[in-house]
Amino acid sequence: MNRRDFIWLAVIIVLVAAAVWVIQNPDYPIQRGLDLQGGLQVLLEADVPLEQEVTAEQMDSARQIVDRRVNALGVTEPLVQVEGDRRILVELPGIGDPREAISLIQETALLEFVDTGSNSLPEGMCVRTSLNNGPSRCEFAPGEDTSGEPANPAPTFETVLTGADLRSAASEASQFGEFFVTFALQGDAGTVFENYTRDNIGNFLTIVLDKQVVSSPRINAIIQDSGTITGNFTVEEAQRLALQLRFGSLPVPLEIVSTRQIGATLGENSVQSSITAGLIGLSVVLTFMLIYYRLPGFLADIALIIYAILNIAVYMFIPVTLTLPAIAGFLLSTGMAVDANILVFERMKEELRNGASLSNAISTGYDRAWTSIRDSNVATLVICFILWIFGRNFGASTVQGFAYTLAIGVTISMFTAVIVTRTLINIIMGRNADKLKDKQALLGV
Repeated sequence: MNRRDFIWLAVIIVLVAAAVWVIQNPDYPIQRGLDLQGGLQVLLEADVPLEQEVTAEQMDSARQIVDRRVNALGVTEPLVQVEGDRRILVELPGIGDPREAISLIQETALLEFVDTGSNSLPEGMCVRTSLNNGPSRCEFAPGEDTSGEPANPAPTFETVLTGADLRSAASEASQFGEFFVTFALQGDAGTVFENYTRDNIGNFLTIVLDKQVVSSPRINAIIQDSGTITGNFTVEEAQRLALQLRFGSLPVPLEIVSTRQIGATLGENSVQSSITAGLIGLSVVLTFMLIYYRLPGFLADIALIIYAILNIAVYMFIPVTLTLPAIAGFLLSTGMAVDANILVFERMKEELRNGASLSNAISTGYDRAWTSIRDSNVATLVICFILWIFGRNFGASTVQGFAYTLAIGVTISMFTAVIVTRTLINIIMGRNADKLKDKQALLGV
């Protein structure tokens, strides 16, 4: 036992206090997925003749646009994934107004080049345009007057061009490694843009998608039928802006093939069953550790309870959307959380049987078990990463959720097993080594 143990004890107390605060804070509710709280499931299909080719790029672009729209509804962790060559599956947990969601998904997005004069608008800001002065889908200031208009409406600006005037857009890199976006106009739009940019050099031309600011570059030269958009772009930001310019509207029309309202009854039953299974599993593990390892097992039980508290707090704070597979990942990681303690305790028992002092047995047990603990947990984390990549790339969100919660659980279990349990053992058993050296039964030997 040394000063470091008491420092770790203070850290543990602070972490547990912070976790309890998060759990009790109504601002951090547990986010539940579609299978736990119900919601809306919509299947979309490209509304074009069967003989017309629909490319994978078009479907992925349509998926990204739909995903951006449903996120604007405030839905927690919506699922938007491509199924097959021509379909998109949309799952909206806890959706309040299915008609609004369906209407929003099917609408054609509006891309506009807006004259904002000397004003450089921040990304994400909601604006009105002369093309459509009615209220838009993005967030306005709260409150409405008796006419139904927002009390503090978003500013109105003049639309110069729309996405229909674009012929192409792409992200490129300069020889100095700076990323920018090139675009080309079609038809008479080039003449319109040339006249406008000639008269507005030094002003800002803001790019707006669905009434929300995407970018606000300054006009530095006369632009005819093609131009560039520069800024401190990363490669991802340049690619995203090029995609928004190229496919500001859906690249292919989508029709709704089917909709399904998933009720909350399944979710309630699932939650209750999961809670029951979790409590039973936790009780069995706690009882086993207490009976088999006695005092060290009791301290490990305290660490396991801390583990569960930290897990729940992390899920609520991030937040993690809990589905049945995600809960399964948590329950599995709970069972695995005691693996490290078992390895350490068995090493300690071997040392005590060989005549080592309790202090040396504790130190040797942790030192010799650490490599096994590290390797097994790293292997599990690698598998979690592979499962997460698989779920992300192939639209298997249930696999992704399972991998996510399992990885969080394994990471926290390493902390609770190696730091929390060891700190408690050093403080309680280490400082009472002389009193405990003849009480083998209490040590589980």
